[in-house]
Amino acid sequence: MAKKETKVEEKEVKTTKAKKVEKKEVKKTNIHEVVIKIDGEAWIEALDKAFKKRQKDAKVDGFRKGKVPRDIYEKHFGKESLFIDAADMVLQDAYAKAMDESKLVPVVQPAVDLKGLSEDGVEFVFKIITKPEVKVNKYKGLNIKPEKVEVTDEEVNHELGHLLERYTELVSKDEDGTVEDGNVAVIDFEGFKDGEAFEGGKGENYSLEIGSNTFIPGFEEQVIGMKVGEEKDLNVTFPEDYGAKDLAGAPVVFKVKVNEIKEKVQRELDEDFFEDLGMEGVNSEETLKEEIKKSIEAQKEMDAENKYVDAILEAVSKNVEVDIPEEMVDEEVNRLMGRFEEQMKMQGISLDLYYQFTNSNEADLKAQLEKEAYSNVLYRLMLEEIMNLEKIEISQEEALKEAEELASKYQMKKDEFLNQFGGIEMIQYDLEMRKTVELLKELNK
Repeated sequence: MAKKETKVEEKEVKTTKAKKVEKKEVKKTNIHEVVIKIDGEAWIEALDKAFKKRQKDAKVDGFRKGKVPRDIYEKHFGKESLFIDAADMVLQDAYAKAMDESKLVPVVQPAVDLKGLSEDGVEFVFKIITKPEVKVNKYKGLNIKPEKVEVTDEEVNHELGHLLERYTELVSKDEDGTVEDGNVAVIDFEGFKDGEAFEGGKGENYSLEIGSNTFIPGFEEQVIGMKVGEEKDLNVTFPEDYGAKDLAGAPVVFKVKVNEIKEKVQRELDEDFFEDLGMEGVNSEETLKEEIKKSIEAQKEMDAENKYVDAILEAVSKNVEVDIPEEMVDEEVNRLMGRFEEQMKMQGISLDLYYQFTNSNEADLKAQLEKEAYSNVLYRLMLEEIMNLEKIEISQEEALKEAEELASKYQMKKDEFLNQFGGIEMIQYDLEMRKTVELLKELNK
């Protein structure tokens, strides 16, 4: 059940076609207008509350702030000044009444508009979009096979190389040593544009891996060959598309001093290394490669399974007839936006910083997510229809058992887990959807 729209606004109704993302007229059977009028005692009470809210800040000559009588207030500001506040105060009740009287289940946040507003009452028009009609013409016998998973010796050796790289030790070079590609140079630096130091261009004891391309082009290459204690001016130019506009395309000078040079020393596959790994049963190169192979195989099987399910869903979706309101896609885009923002936060990056790095904006990101959002909505509607056709149901007992297992897995209390997941009904729905996907796999081998 969607929540109440708390802002009075009107949106254009558009739809997208299942087989092609294109706009067309939506079927009117799932677009509903529900008119709710609030008047009488309820409206009088709302106007009283609106006046008390306004009275606190009202200023009228001859009266202390917050003490202006109702009749004086209305004479100076007009009765109409209370109408919008009163309408906002009764909006939630009006929405609840619209849902109760219409018995409709909205699939997106309902829009609301004011049809009438006066001293006698307020009239709201709620535009409620319900689930569109879905027709799945074919979902059996599509003959889709999963990919076979194989792991080569080359892949195992490649991953072993990455593992050794992660456990590489950094050892300080002798004072006579010079910076080479692949070394880590511990440097002090400060950048100057037209002889003036610029913000964000200074660092001390910064560990710079040469060849990592961490700094702007031309910087790391000029550090190569420097010795410990050596100071040098590096002439570089910022890229034209650099985030800071005052530095984009600008030639600058970095004053650099090398404090220490470290080189990477690869570990040997010896007893000490296996002990540091701390992997149960791994005590030789052979057993390590076996564990690496198992890990690669498990990842490949998971990727192949996801790809297999996606292939089935895409194949079935080509046989689906449905008009999807654009509002459903927009709501899913916003959900994906929120998830993306959380992922960026986990990496210490805000959306504003992401936009700066990628030279994009919110509209660009939403456009990128629209295709995924559309597919998510289409697949959900499609699976729900197949679920109904196949009469797939999950009992509350099965859902409770699943909730207990998941709560235990995440070391949470069952009630706490259910609260975060959305209740036992969401557990049931999730299990039903998963069961439907499993059925599709069986029906399309």
